[in-house]
Amino acid sequence: MSDNEATLLWRPDPGRVEESRMAGFRRWLAAERGVEVADYQALWEWSTGDLEAFWGALAEYLGVRFHTRAERVLASADMPGAQWFPGATLNYAEQALSAGADDDPAVVFEREDGYAEQLTYGELRAEVAAVRAALVDLGVRRGDRVVALAPNTPRTLVAFLAAASLGATWSSCSPDFGVRAVADRFTQIEPVVLFAVDGYRYNGRAFDVRPTIDKLQDEIPTLRATVLIDYLSSEATAPNTTPWREFVRPGVEMAYDPVPFDHPLWVLYSSGTTGLPKGIVQGHGGIVVEHLKQLALHGDFGPGERFFWFTTTGWMMWNYLVSGLMVGATVVMYDGSPAHPDLNTLWELAARHKVTYFGTSAPYIQSCLKQHLKPAADHDLSSLRALGSTGAPLSPEGFQWIADELGKDVQICSVSGGTDLCTAFVGSAPDVPVWLGELSCRSLGAAVEAWSPDGEKLSDEVGELVITKPMPSMPLYLWADPSGERLRESYFEPYPGTWRHGDWIRITPRGSAVIYGRSDSTLNRGGVRMGTSEFYRVVEGFEEVADSLVIDTSSDVEGELLCFLVLAPGAALPDVEPSLRKALRSALSPRHVPDRFIVVTDVPRTLNGKKCEVPVKKILAGVAPERAVSLDALANPDSLSAFIPR
Repeated sequence: MSDNEATLLWRPDPGRVEESRMAGFRRWLAAERGVEVADYQALWEWSTGDLEAFWGALAEYLGVRFHTRAERVLASADMPGAQWFPGATLNYAEQALSAGADDDPAVVFEREDGYAEQLTYGELRAEVAAVRAALVDLGVRRGDRVVALAPNTPRTLVAFLAAASLGATWSSCSPDFGVRAVADRFTQIEPVVLFAVDGYRYNGRAFDVRPTIDKLQDEIPTLRATVLIDYLSSEATAPNTTPWREFVRPGVEMAYDPVPFDHPLWVLYSSGTTGLPKGIVQGHGGIVVEHLKQLALHGDFGPGERFFWFTTTGWMMWNYLVSGLMVGATVVMYDGSPAHPDLNTLWELAARHKVTYFGTSAPYIQSCLKQHLKPAADHDLSSLRALGSTGAPLSPEGFQWIADELGKDVQICSVSGGTDLCTAFVGSAPDVPVWLGELSCRSLGAAVEAWSPDGEKLSDEVGELVITKPMPSMPLYLWADPSGERLRESYFEPYPGTWRHGDWIRITPRGSAVIYGRSDSTLNRGGVRMGTSEFYRVVEGFEEVADSLVIDTSSDVEGELLCFLVLAPGAALPDVEPSLRKALRSALSPRHVPDRFIVVTDVPRTLNGKKCEVPVKKILAGVAPERAVSLDALANPDSLSAFIPR
């Protein structure tokens, strides 16, 4: 699409741009470093062309709280194995807890049944200090692992910050994970403390987590203590656990243990759909500088902002959300179903708490579109200035719905990145326009390119998304991978020394980008390759289609193209199939019209809501479901039965 053909949806207000932290950074660079850049694209080119100068300037400008300074910014740019800020010490928890005054609001929390809490920065510091002291009493030390089976709540945040303040390494799972899925993650890292809720609420129902706790205690022999968080009932008890109220040590002063820049902060996990989940280890320093960059510069966050993202503790967006504390923002948390009692729930939350940045997933936007919601007309969203979307490519229709229903003044921040780096490397900026269906820009310091299979850089063509230079939040290592072989196989093949992310991307002449879905689930028909997101955009644009999954069964020879449909209530395949075929032929190509449409009751999804395209392709080829995918890594494992060949 040429510049003239691109549809402009949002243009930065010049006055707001001048007041933005991005503009402030450019002015600071000119005054303090003699670096003058005319616009965002020039700033991006400088940031990726001189990594040491950029990341060093960023750390100084945004006030990273180093205890000892680094010998240099980047001692080695090798990938994998880049060495960032050697010799520097700091602590993530100190960065997060030092950004707000005692009376400033830090956390706003609501549960779907109406239970609510609010904490100031002063109250949050006091609660973290009380849990930190209790962990010290248990003998928890730097490098020990502390884990949580808990939802997106203030106490989960408190436990995380307490662990981080000591240099202990954190990991969390959402309580809706099955016991096998949790054990597959936690047993790998041998934690010494488990925080767990007694239960949780979702979609109007209460669920007891205590049987899962009991099984986990049997499977994790390294545990010294299990702390029971009384989330559903203040009277909750469980064998061999210590209630939260008895565990904490209130009235102590907050303290922080400085740790090396590359000291492990947390372990995140891959989906685990095709084997044991990869334990992705990221460091204090890398996360501090990367999240400060994204939140302060790209998100334009600061004190007074109210930052919401719908997430669970099993998704990297929880880790990103709570980093909002580092820029002095108020973090807005919600636990429960986004559709209970209906899809207005999150918009009502945003209105009630005057949310300024509303983060969600592309499927949620698509659901709102299909239900013809009008959030701005039905709720007071006058505080809202930006909407973030991730988790899947946002369709052009989703972009247009946001512009139509939230207003032309709301910036659409469609972003793409991954758990692997715990950030977005393609997204938005306060001084870059938004075009229909496009992510506005590549992030500062992220040398993102589209490459051909032969490793040639592509311009305005679809290719493999690669990152050609290191970023501080790239994994320090994968857990239980001492040789680094699994890390190299996961990210640095087939392009040694270059990060291959596994997505299809096109970089436009404007510097914006379009994501086309996973490159390992490409539709290759007659030599014409296409990402699945383009297919889903057409099919799921029909009111009669609630969900869909497309599978190209080709391997060495071309196979069938199959489209599995979850139909909306009242819809029938004979009525909608002719229209689907016509629309796909027109929008994509005759080659990309499925050989068959098949109705199913559910599309298999991971615990984080991603469609299971590759595992289903294996099952269709005759691989047993339990060999094709880890059933405990799925939100709806029973859905696989529909794909077993008969």
